[in-house]
Amino acid sequence: MFGLSDNVRYFLCRHPVNMRKGIDSLFNLVISESTLAPMTGDVFVFFSKNRQSVKLLKWDRDGFLLYHKRLERGTFEMPRKNAETGYYELPWETFSFIMSGVSLESVQFRKRYRTRLIYR
Repeated sequence: MFGLSDNVRYFLCRHPVNMRKGIDSLFNLVISESTLAPMTGDVFVFFSKNRQSVKLLKWDRDGFLLYHKRLERGTFEMPRKNAETGYYELPWETFSFIMSGVSLESVQFRKRYRTRLIYR
């Protein structure tokens, strides 16, 4: 049901988004600016220009969920994007750190074995 976890992929939009956009506008943005399919269950992350707000668009079996978080103080850190796709795929840990306010520059992951989940 509702919830975010490590079993989905997270994609960051390549440019700031007006936070007045709703589900339909964000859906159309994903369709028009990428080759990604919004109805796969992946989460699409959109930051405002000042990075104090974030919206998350996620397909949930029979409809879209739209999460919106606005910080009262501070900003979200913006990770580097993949120049080839225009979107940046975020691992769950990185996404979680960004939402929690952890600086990505000071966090280093040790090497671990990871399996790659494939969604079809």
